[in-house]
Amino acid sequence: MAEEAPTHATTEVPGKHEAAGFPPFKLETFPSQFFWLAITFGFLFTVLWRVAGPRINSAITNRRGAINGAIAEAGQAREAAQAAQAGYEAALAAARAKANALAEETRQSLNAEIAKAKAEADATAAKAMADADARIAKTRETARAAVSVSARDAAIAIVERLTGDKIDADEAAKAVGN
Repeated sequence: MAEEAPTHATTEVPGKHEAAGFPPFKLETFPSQFFWLAITFGFLFTVLWRVAGPRINSAITNRRGAINGAIAEAGQAREAAQAAQAGYEAALAAARAKANALAEETRQSLNAEIAKAKAEADATAAKAMADADARIAKTRETARAAVSVSARDAAIAIVERLTGDKIDADEAAKAVGN
C-alpha cells in the first residue's frame, strides 16, 4: 500500500504576516490613535476643570487666607508688643522721675536737717562761748578783787615792815590805786 502522508489537523487560521515595527508608529493606526487621544484629552480636561480645578483653587484660597490671617495676627502681635514696650518705657520713665524726685526730696530733707543741726550746734556753741565769757569775766573780776585785796594787804605789810607803822586798809587801798 502506498504509504499515506501524515495528516495534521489544526484549528488555526493562517494569518497575514504583519510588518515588524512599533505599533504606535504605524501609519495605519494614526487616525484611531488620534481619535482616542482627543477623547482622553477632552475627558481629562473636563475632570480637571470641573473636579480637580475647584479643589485645587479652594486649597490655594484656604492656604492664602490662613497665611494672610497669620500675617495679620503677627502684625497685631507686633503692635501689641510695641504698645507694651511703649508702656514699659513710659512706666520706667515715670519710675525714674519718681525716684529722682524722691532722691531730691530726701536730699533737701537731709540738707534741712543738716542745716538745723548746724544751727543748733552753732547756737549751743555760741551759748557755751557766752557762758565761758561770763565765767571768764567773773573769774577776772574775782581775780582783780583778789589782786586788789592782795595788793592792799601787801602794801600794809610792806609799810609796817619798813616803817613799823600800821596803816589803815582804806589808806592802803587808795595808795595801791583801787
